[in-house]
Amino acid sequence: MYYLFNDLFFPPVTEADEEGILAIGGDLSSERLQLAYKSGIFPWFNEGEPILWWAPDPRMVLFFDELVISKSMRKILNQKMFKVTYNKNFREVISNCQQIKRDGQNGTWISDEMIEAYCKLNEEGFAKSVEVWQDEVLVGGLYGIDLGKGNVFCGESMFSKVSNASKTAFIALALYLKKENYKLLDCQVYNAHLESLGCREIDREEFMSILKSK
Repeated sequence: MYYLFNDLFFPPVTEADEEGILAIGGDLSSERLQLAYKSGIFPWFNEGEPILWWAPDPRMVLFFDELVISKSMRKILNQKMFKVTYNKNFREVISNCQQIKRDGQNGTWISDEMIEAYCKLNEEGFAKSVEVWQDEVLVGGLYGIDLGKGNVFCGESMFSKVSNASKTAFIALALYLKKENYKLLDCQVYNAHLESLGCREIDREEFMSILKSK
């Protein structure tokens, strides 16, 4: 386990433990967060606890040609039940991700400190959001870290206030990233919902190779 202090540094991802924890400590400065994501690392910790930095093996990702859109979702998309926008209200999206109740979780890992850190990243053009609207009301969305065209988008969290709103955000983002020639959508760790949308696990070594490729 590496302990981070003021130096802007991360150890190699191969040094992560079996759970995927690479380091502890440091801060949520824009400089450190940008270095983390560019290095295949992300923060994930509970409020009141030290910052934990992760580089799990395997890694959950979406290759865009493997995106699964069910018949029912195609119908919803074709009926234009929702309006989708990009990066129009980042703070409201991340705040909703913080507040949404999730099965099996007593709280949220999105602290107020993290919201401020990622809103600053958004102002710097490094963090982006997808908003889903119904009758001019924000009903779903997601946010993540944009490493740029031809690279990787790192998804962080989604929320949904009505059925299929977060799926709409995810599918819209995936189709946009494919059109803009991104390599993949990083979803970090496995869950069944992501798997149903076509995501799958790959070895960390393969993920890092894709992330670092030109």
